[in-house]
Amino acid sequence: MGARSISMKKAIAWETLDPLLRAMHQEFRDLGKKKPDGGISPQKIKMVNRLLERCREVLASELAIEFLDLLDQDDVPQNSDVVLVLSQYVAAMAHFRQIYYGYSGYSGEEEWVTDEIEEDSGSSD
Repeated sequence: MGARSISMKKAIAWETLDPLLRAMHQEFRDLGKKKPDGGISPQKIKMVNRLLERCREVLASELAIEFLDLLDQDDVPQNSDVVLVLSQYVAAMAHFRQIYYGYSGYSGEEEWVTDEIEEDSGSSD
């Protein structure tokens, strides 16, 4: 039974998106401590959703995707709502890394388990 693998494109996307997601999550956590019931501006909703949509592309084939929502632009979410949604994405992205990143017997280092590595290691005798 082979290990699960991802495309290099998804690995690179994860590397770009995860720090942005974590920074956004921290900003909203800090804001939520000051004003948990404060509303979010339409511009912020748009920014959050743009990042979450890209995270959804990375997580599209994962089971968690059905629990990951975008913010509703018609309903003004509160800071605490945004923190909850972002927390779910942070957890899903961490789980994604846990599954697809680790020690490679092929290279002898920790790295993403990508389709390319799986194909290379499977072709050598």
